[in-house]
Amino acid sequence: MATGSIGWTREIWQDALSRMPLGTNTTELNRTNCVSLMLDAFQSNAVVKAIIFMPGATDELYFFRRAQAKLTNASPSLWDAVEALTNQTYIQAIFQPPLLLLRTTEDASNVIAVIKSRSTATKLQTRSIPDRVEFNDAGWDDVRAVLGKKLSVGLRPFSDTPDSWHFYRHNFAACGVTEWEMLETIALADKTKFAVHWWTVDFQIDRRGGAVPEIKNLRVP
Repeated sequence: MATGSIGWTREIWQDALSRMPLGTNTTELNRTNCVSLMLDAFQSNAVVKAIIFMPGATDELYFFRRAQAKLTNASPSLWDAVEALTNQTYIQAIFQPPLLLLRTTEDASNVIAVIKSRSTATKLQTRSIPDRVEFNDAGWDDVRAVLGKKLSVGLRPFSDTPDSWHFYRHNFAACGVTEWEMLETIALADKTKFAVHWWTVDFQIDRRGGAVPEIKNLRVP
């Protein structure tokens, strides 16, 4: 089942993750522990600013329930966890500096962003969010409530409105991203696209979709 996108030469982002202890003596990653262990292990560093479980990856864990990966290192790091997932499951790792995406072929790895206000976009690209932010299985309303206090723009749709009911749940940890990178992180996590207006950013469902990995061989326990 291995579909890893990682080569044999260790890169600088892989070295950064190797210095982050997974913080557990677990021997397996599965649907009960994978996301929480990996997000909790993510630490502030100069290379990787966010780790994002995209919808295809969480589908492998929670919907198909077929993503399991053994850890053989006695003191595993976050890099060991990423390597195990990419070598033993359909989940792939793509580093798009400074964001690390955990995805499958279901997921589009590029964000669609429409800029209606160039001045607002420029400010978002230069302003940083120094705080560490983590969401594990969080809905839009929770994400909007937290990030609304950290971003210099208003987020749309408003809370408790039908426009967000079909957004995917958010699973990511970020630290030191710019406000623009945070918007990209949100979009990658909940499968949306966004438009930047004068001091507001409007998210909408991104209807692009790729093939589910090996769906014809699906076996659900």
